[in-house]
Amino acid sequence: MTLTAPVNKIIPFSNVDGPSNRTAIFFQGCPFNCLFCHNPETINMCVNCGVCVKNCPVHALSFDDSGSVVWDKGKCVQCDTCIKVCPHCSSPKITMMSVADVMKEIRRTLPYIAGITTSGGECTQQNEFLIELFTEVQKLGKTCLIDSNGSFDFESDPRVLSVCDGVMLDVKAYPEEWHRHLIGHDREIVLKNLHYLLEQGKLYEVRTLIFPGRDDENEAAVRYVSEVIGDRCFYKIIRYRPFGVREKYLPELGDFTTDEDYAMKYVELAKSLGAAKAYII
Repeated sequence: MTLTAPVNKIIPFSNVDGPSNRTAIFFQGCPFNCLFCHNPETINMCVNCGVCVKNCPVHALSFDDSGSVVWDKGKCVQCDTCIKVCPHCSSPKITMMSVADVMKEIRRTLPYIAGITTSGGECTQQNEFLIELFTEVQKLGKTCLIDSNGSFDFESDPRVLSVCDGVMLDVKAYPEEWHRHLIGHDREIVLKNLHYLLEQGKLYEVRTLIFPGRDDENEAAVRYVSEVIGDRCFYKIIRYRPFGVREKYLPELGDFTTDEDYAMKYVELAKSLGAAKAYII
């Protein structure tokens, strides 16, 4: 039986998803429910409610005989109306792809990329697929990175890291109550992965969000991560931006973007604690 996985989109060339130029593959589905998610349409699988079908301005969506929503890629004008009206944080524009299908897309850009990065959603929900995909990509001499929120227990399946060149890990928040509020999940597995990936030499980068006005929460996260990683991997300090965020879910932050000078003080804090490779975006 051919293994398949739900793919939300493939970006042929990306210079923000790891080092050098890469092809980024976004899988559908995520066990976290981050209130500040910039890609909320990747969180859940389509439940075929039909709201998108009614609202599509070019009739690129319809129901098949089984009652499932069908996307006509040829008619689609990529207006994203379906995503905007979806009440379930999903998208009807998902393609079930085999490893061979994904490899066909990767080969289009192969001479111009250093490797691939898998993201989402949360790509590690498709761990069997990743193992097969990475094995094929590495045969071509390209690198394979995982962009993860840390919800997958990497120690539970060593096969994943055996074919993976590195992991870009989110430690989005640290105080337990704040983490649960923002993400809808406790922090235990994320912190376990932080330590494990570092021990295995597979931690390429850690990312932490800096929220406007949340001094105590921001400092706690930066202190914890910096003291754990030291200078052994990159530390990306990310300014919170409201653009694309589901505003009604995070009203306490309103429309404020984290000020650059405010965020820079956390980069300086990280460096003072030994995280020499800390930087801001």
